Amino acid sequence: MSNRTVKKAPILRLPPKSNFELLLVRGSQVSAIFIGFLAAIFALHAGEFILAPIGLGIVIGLMLGPLAVRLERKRVPPALSAIIVVLVFVVCVGAFALAVASPLRFWLQRLPHIWAQISIQLADLKGSLDSLREMRDQLRKLAGEDGVAVSVNDGMSVETVAALAPAYIAQVLLFLASLYFFVATRYQTRTAILRLCFNRRLRWRVAHIFRDVEQLVSQYLVSITVINILEGVAVGIGLALLGVPSAPLWAALAIVTNFVPFVGPLIMVAMLFAVGMAEFDSLGAGLLPVVLYLALNTIEGQFVTPLVIGRTMTLNPFIVLLALAFWIWLWGALGGFIAIPALLVVYAVIRNVVPGVNWGVDELDRKYVR
Repeated sequence: MSNRTVKKAPILRLPPKSNFELLLVRGSQVSAIFIGFLAAIFALHAGEFILAPIGLGIVIGLMLGPLAVRLERKRVPPALSAIIVVLVFVVCVGAFALAVASPLRFWLQRLPHIWAQISIQLADLKGSLDSLREMRDQLRKLAGEDGVAVSVNDGMSVETVAALAPAYIAQVLLFLASLYFFVATRYQTRTAILRLCFNRRLRWRVAHIFRDVEQLVSQYLVSITVINILEGVAVGIGLALLGVPSAPLWAALAIVTNFVPFVGPLIMVAMLFAVGMAEFDSLGAGLLPVVLYLALNTIEGQFVTPLVIGRTMTLNPFIVLLALAFWIWLWGALGGFIAIPALLVVYAVIRNVVPGVNWGVDELDRKYVR
C-alpha cells in the first residue's frame, strides 16, 4: 500500500448573502406568486362560459356524493349511480321551478302596482325625498340645462333571446355533463392524480386533501340545505299568518337566497319590504314581513347553524365577505353560490400543505378527521 495521503478538494464557501440580496430573492418569489395569482384570476374570468358550469357541477357533485356512495354500497354501478344522482337533481330543480313559476309571474305583473303603493306609503318621508330632489336638480345643473338623456329599453327583443338561448342551453348541458362525469369517475380521477405524485409523502397529503374536500364541502352543503329548508318553511308559515299572499313563493325564495350569505338575505329583505308596502295600509304594518324574516334569519344564523355544524365551523365573516365579493365579481350570482365551497376547498388544501393553519373549523376537524 502506498503511504501517500490523498488530498481532499478544498471546500468552496460562498460569502453569505447580504440583506439586500435576500430582499431581492424574496421579492422575486413574491412577484412570481402574485403574477401567477393574477393569471389565474384572468383565466377564471376569461373562461367563465366554460369554467362556471363545470365548477357548479363539481360543487353539486360533492354535495350529492354521499347519495352516490350509498347507491354504490348496494352494488349499483358508478355509471348508473351517477345517472340517478343527475335525475334526482333535475327532478328537484324542475319541481321547484314549477312551484314558483305561477306565483312569480303573478308578482312580476304586479310590479307597477307595487311601485305605486310604495310611493304612497313613503309619502310621509317627504322631507328626505325633497332633499333627494334638490340633489337631482343640482346634478342636472352640473350636467347642463337640458340634463342627461337616458334611453331605457323596454325589454329584450326576440332576436336577442333567440341569440342567447343556444349559449344558455350549452351551459346547462355542460353543467349536467360535468355533474355526471364527476360523480361517475371521481374514484378514477383521484387514483390518476395520486399516481402522478412522485413520493409517498406527497401522495399522502394529496389523498388527505381529497378526503377533507369531500367531507367539508358535502357536510356543509347538506347541512346548510336542511337548515335553509327549515328556515324557509318557518318564513312561509309566518308570512301566511301575517296575511301575506303567495307565502310558499317567499318561503321558496328564502331557501334559495340563504345559500349566499349576506347578499341573499339583503335581497330577501328588499323583496319582502316591497310586498309589505304593497299589501298593507300603513308603514308599520308593511314592515312586519321584514321584521319576521330578519328575526328568523338571526335565529338561524346565531343559534341553529352553529348548533348543527358546530360553532367553530362558522368561518371568519371578513374572509367570507371577501370570498363572496370576489366570486360574485368573477361569475355573478353563480359565483355567490360557489364562494363558500371554494373557500372550504382552499382551506382543505392549506391545512394539509401548511399544518397548524386554523380558520375556525376545528369542530369539523375533530368530528371528521381522525
